[in-house]
Amino acid sequence: MTTLSNLTSKSPAFLLTALPGFQAAHGWISIPFCGLYAVALSGNSMILSIVITQHSLHEPMYYLLSILSATDLGLTVSTMSTTLGVLWFDAIEITLDACIIQMFFLHGFTATESGVLVAMAFDRYVAVCNPLRYTTILTNYRIIQMGLLMILRTVVLLLPLLLLLKLLSFYPVNVLSHSYCYHPDVIKLAHSDTQANSIYGLVGLVLTTGIDIPCIILSYILIIHSVLNIASPEERYKVFSTCVSHIGAVAVFYIPMIILSFVHRYGRSFPKVVHSVMANVYLILSPMLNPIIYSVKTKQIRKSILSLLLTR
Repeated sequence: MTTLSNLTSKSPAFLLTALPGFQAAHGWISIPFCGLYAVALSGNSMILSIVITQHSLHEPMYYLLSILSATDLGLTVSTMSTTLGVLWFDAIEITLDACIIQMFFLHGFTATESGVLVAMAFDRYVAVCNPLRYTTILTNYRIIQMGLLMILRTVVLLLPLLLLLKLLSFYPVNVLSHSYCYHPDVIKLAHSDTQANSIYGLVGLVLTTGIDIPCIILSYILIIHSVLNIASPEERYKVFSTCVSHIGAVAVFYIPMIILSFVHRYGRSFPKVVHSVMANVYLILSPMLNPIIYSVKTKQIRKSILSLLLTR
């Protein structure tokens, strides 16, 4: 009630929600969240540090892995502050401007990670289908170009989308469904026409996920076709095993995203807690599992981590 009395109609405020109906258990709920965030932060920081310091890992594949880890770190930090703030301190109030800033980083790192996964799929395609030209195609300059292109695409698509929010009218108090600002969740609370926001949001989705997923699928169709042309079963297994880590990263990123989209679109009768849990799983699962997947399945990363731990 104190929070509500401090809100004014001049600047709309948004109230964050962790898990609807479980407010009394926020302290206990924060324990697994802290564990998940700790794994995501430590795992991605370790991979990023190893790739930077180990000269033997200064190759295109590991440069892209370091970009993926940096993106996962950004994605984790962009939601961790508000989520733990709600769970620990009941800090549920956030202004529209702060909400827009969080959405920029949240959706920005999500779109960037999707682009990184496409670049990694291209890396695996060149390594399997054209290995003799691998070093000439994927040069350091080409990796820098791909990184800048991912950032440019994210900024160009996101800035107009988020600036359109400033033109909308909101009630003085708006209750969000999650512990962070999520664009589809925010525009549902506007009491003015959101058609332009919805159309531009759909265009942005098509130009990111709508392009990235078919590109990844096409890469693996070509990879599978090339692998099947290898006569020896042992060689087939050896070549295809180099793609397992990337396939795992793609799965843990896109499958929760697709499930969350279906829940938002067709699961309106589901309890609100289901939406909240799925949204949190979608954002924390990929940053948490990616370091584990690459540590287990990539021999060079595994050896570097063991060497680092044993040295310490």
